[in-house]
Amino acid sequence: MDSDLPTVAVNLWRADAVVLFDWLMSTDLDTVPVTHRSQRQALADLLSALERRADSDITGSTVDEIATAQAEVAKDMGW
Repeated sequence: MDSDLPTVAVNLWRADAVVLFDWLMSTDLDTVPVTHRSQRQALADLLSALERRADSDITGSTVDEIATAQAEVAKDMGW
């Protein structure tokens, strides 16, 4: 990403970040259906941002931590 561009801070619940990071790491972004190639790039940028977070330990999440995060995120799904 170009460091001269404006940025936006997004606060995520840790469990959401773990689930998203695990999914992005295990997904072939070339196969994700998109309507514009910028959407695929935005997903790759999100993955990079999650990886870069110095104060985050999500990149080292264990299988059990990922399963717990998935359960937490899915717990209150009303749809």
